[in-house]
Amino acid sequence: MTDVRELGGARVLVAAAEGEVVAGERAALDLLGDAYHREASWVALPVERLGAEFFRLRSGVAGAVVQKFAQYRTGLAVVGDVAAWAAESDALRDFVRESNRGRQLWFVEDLPELAGRLADRGAVRGG
Repeated sequence: MTDVRELGGARVLVAAAEGEVVAGERAALDLLGDAYHREASWVALPVERLGAEFFRLRSGVAGAVVQKFAQYRTGLAVVGDVAAWAAESDALRDFVRESNRGRQLWFVEDLPELAGRLADRGAVRGG
């Protein structure tokens, strides 16, 4: 189940914690299709919906998922605690840090943090 909310001035498709694990391009495309039809520019995806392979960067799952979102110019916010995964991998910790500096993929603790980041981004863009 998904819900669309206005967060920080952006329409965000908020995915439920329960549901299909996003384990590759097909599941990413399903979310993107839903976001497109509901006119959302961002998808908030709970960490529970990502399998272990997403957090093992060598698997290529994270790259495939993020690439689909980039192709469709839709932001992806991974919502929840990824500290345990990041503690196990320097590469993942670097990936999270660099992603959070960008404009396409963010790792946030909760929806209020996402709303704040989106609001800040809008202020920086001037709109």
